[in-house]
Amino acid sequence: MKAGVLFFPGTNCDQDLLLALKEFKFDVDLLWFDDSFKIEHDFYFVPGGFSYGDYLRGGALAAKSKSMQDLIQAVDQGVPVIGICNGFQILTESHLLPGALIRNSSLKHICKWVELEGHGVFEGKFEEDYALPVSHSEGNFICDDSSLKQLQDEDRIVLRYKNEVNGSIDRIAGISSKNQKVIGLMPHPERAIYKLIDSKYSTRQFGRNFFTELLNLAS
Repeated sequence: MKAGVLFFPGTNCDQDLLLALKEFKFDVDLLWFDDSFKIEHDFYFVPGGFSYGDYLRGGALAAKSKSMQDLIQAVDQGVPVIGICNGFQILTESHLLPGALIRNSSLKHICKWVELEGHGVFEGKFEEDYALPVSHSEGNFICDDSSLKQLQDEDRIVLRYKNEVNGSIDRIAGISSKNQKVIGLMPHPERAIYKLIDSKYSTRQFGRNFFTELLNLAS
């Protein structure tokens, strides 16, 4: 399996994601924001960080980059695309996913482990106490009432926070496109691959479950 990982000035999770994907035997290419790329990968990932320093708003400038034009073509061809944290913001700013990510309701950066519920394509796929780390200032998902109803009716909400975290409508932590090929999420599965931190969650390596389910979706 081949994966392309887009990265931008200010991206800081590309290497974490690269290592996580290699754990699952992906051949990984890092794709620079200002270069076009051939659509020849099985998956594309847009990692977290602070693309362009989050000037203007998270993801807004990255959405206009040259590489994103190729990514949009990849989506049109049905290639799966996963956006994590800032990557989720970029996907909404590119209109590959509906809604927007705005400042957390607390107006503070949130960096902690959060418990999650799997829905949509992840319904019943994760443990009862499933958790992943988050780290964001603009993770508060918003959309209009009609878009929310569409997400709910089409079963496109794929992750919810078990408890209130950042003000997101309907406790949304991740959503998918109508064909379920594009997924955006605020939590960081690539940071939950190894037993590196003394935590009741990190030792469970919950991030591996996420990547396993992605592969199952593609099979």
